[in-house]
Amino acid sequence: MRRFPLLVVPLLLLALRLGAADEAPKDSAREALRPFNDLIGSWRGTGEPAQGTREEKMRNFWQETLRWEWQFKGDDAWLKLDVEKGKYFTSGELRPLPQKDRYRLTLRTVDGQTLVFEGTLKEHRLTLERTDEKTKQAQRLVFSLLHFNRHLVRYETKNPEQFGFTAVWQVGATKEGVAFAGPEDKPECVVSGGLGTIPVTYKGKTYYVCCSGCRDAFRDEPEKYIREYEARQAAKQQK
Repeated sequence: MRRFPLLVVPLLLLALRLGAADEAPKDSAREALRPFNDLIGSWRGTGEPAQGTREEKMRNFWQETLRWEWQFKGDDAWLKLDVEKGKYFTSGELRPLPQKDRYRLTLRTVDGQTLVFEGTLKEHRLTLERTDEKTKQAQRLVFSLLHFNRHLVRYETKNPEQFGFTAVWQVGATKEGVAFAGPEDKPECVVSGGLGTIPVTYKGKTYYVCCSGCRDAFRDEPEKYIREYEARQAAKQQK
């Protein structure tokens, strides 16, 4: 009887490891999400059906506003999406998975469903898929990060009897309030390394952050993020 508790402890530790195996290590989540820094901000999206004549597409187009921002909890990090007047989705979260360049996007639909897509990032294109449990239909979202000021989202489906995917709709988005010219001379976000747009001050010195999530994180731990920011700047100068 005395040996039983000794066996329970390692089993519990193993279960905890297995339960966390589908999430990226907390200290690397922010680094894994850096390729999506250009998404941070507010976007004006114009959607249209992928099939049909030009007149049909123009007749059935819609507009929505997409807002991406960083979220932090301790060493964990993820990207939060809010969709205003969205035709299909209202909100979402993008998180990295342990495998390199692999991600999970959890979306809430306008009718209250939660859909989970997983996939990989390759050459500025994030391809995510899921399979509907009832219909066995494969569903795919493709994010093409065309420019820091423009991206395209395409939704595709494939029924069990189909050979390939069929495009259903797409949304082209341009960033609100940002000129199309490159951001080379713009300040860097002290937290994420993205495009800094909001000034924050610490000990009389002004820094910049890219969203309210990074602003709140900076206020909580300013010295931590300043150290990381200064290290990034030093590394750039050495190249």
